Amino acid sequence: MSFEEIVIIADYYMTLKIKLASKLFQIRLFSFPGTVWTQNILSLIYHEGHRDGTENMEIIDRVPWLEYNIHNMDYVHRPSPRLFTTHLPYYLAPRDLRNRRAKIIYVARNPKDVVVSYFHFSSLSVKLETVPDFNSFLERFLAGKVLAGSWLDHVRGWSTHRDEFNILFLTFEEIKKDLRGAVLKICKFLGKQLNEKELDTVVEMAAFDKMKSDPRANYEFMEGNLLEKGKGHFLRKGKAEDFQSQLSVPRKQ
Repeated sequence: MSFEEIVIIADYYMTLKIKLASKLFQIRLFSFPGTVWTQNILSLIYHEGHRDGTENMEIIDRVPWLEYNIHNMDYVHRPSPRLFTTHLPYYLAPRDLRNRRAKIIYVARNPKDVVVSYFHFSSLSVKLETVPDFNSFLERFLAGKVLAGSWLDHVRGWSTHRDEFNILFLTFEEIKKDLRGAVLKICKFLGKQLNEKELDTVVEMAAFDKMKSDPRANYEFMEGNLLEKGKGHFLRKGKAEDFQSQLSVPRKQ
């Protein structure tokens, strides 16, 4: 089996070199910063040890970040199906993804909720500059001067080029509205069969409150490395239209 070296220069000031086997089944989750929910759902779908609690493995080891190989894992020889998550825009994604063998799940979220969530996250992160004034942060967000760049460019890029990939588009809002339906849609797209008991367990454990209390999935293990200690939680509210608590909403006439 031949391997091709692919160099990805991410907009996170990092260069990542990975050898990808084009014939291996790969599943990747692409999204603009704002949710790791589907990352957890994929882990629950594919890992029985996550569902039944018999394996104490963190979510970033089950579904690691493509551009942040925190634990120096051997991405090349991960067992199939290889699951990854990333914030990369479409033009920085490995070009072999265009062979349509890999399956991609793209998750979008209301940009108003994204900017509010992003603002709160930046105040907790030890890696990002803290912008104490929300209006200043909003201006940066709208100008694309934040990590991962412009929300509009990110979503439009993947949407415009969807025919080049084997891709399923989801929104945070539809997952929130019908979690079971979203899990079924993901399983159908991936060709993954779950029995009723397994499906019920995935849906139960994928609920946001359940995820927030799961030390394997709530990113509390990144405290000190990613988050300032004692300042807040990586997972905040997980609500749709929570932007109304931060942004003024015009009253209906």
